Amino acid sequence: MKFTLTRAGQILSVILIAQAAAFYGLSRAEVVPPSPPLSSLAKALGNWTTVQEGVVEKEVQDILKADDTMTRSFVSPKYQAHVGLFIAAFRSQRNGKAPHSPKNCLPGSGWVQNEQGFATLQVPGRAEPIEVNRYVVQKGEAKSLVVYWYQSRDRVVASEYSAKGYVVLDSLRDNRTDSALVRVIVPVINNDTDKAMAAATDFIQSAFTPIRRQLPA
Repeated sequence: MKFTLTRAGQILSVILIAQAAAFYGLSRAEVVPPSPPLSSLAKALGNWTTVQEGVVEKEVQDILKADDTMTRSFVSPKYQAHVGLFIAAFRSQRNGKAPHSPKNCLPGSGWVQNEQGFATLQVPGRAEPIEVNRYVVQKGEAKSLVVYWYQSRDRVVASEYSAKGYVVLDSLRDNRTDSALVRVIVPVINNDTDKAMAAATDFIQSAFTPIRRQLPA
């Protein structure tokens, strides 16, 4: 006798398997290798040097609930604009803590999104380019280019939905859910978004490997 699951039965089976897997994953304590504090990231990254060490306000920290954060401004003699780097690292996401999408945070500060899309960037140490989020925001006359991604060890993900999916996979396979949000902001001068993107790309190519070393192996 041939037995065939209905569509509803298939969905229920998937849910039950996911619940069993989640219960098994949650029952084991995570073991995340130690990593250096983000504040120890080198002050000079390629041709980019730190000009300001920022502070993440307590109210922002309370919302983020990140285990470690860092914000800095860098300059390069090749480009006019400062580049702002922000990193929020999470050692575990089982306790409800998770990276917040900049798309949700910046509008609360008065910035309006004008453009949205993705970009692929070639970075040192990787044969394949990484995909990142790229969008332009505006506040009054000021415009900025925002580039960000989610990073877990050697994995770089643009989509927050894919990032959440990998959290489940990593929890089951590696008993780890650590991840980080990396965001780069460049002011758009004279409405030249291409030049802002060139500056962001140059900075990311200089900073990618050092940032990778700050995250758990």
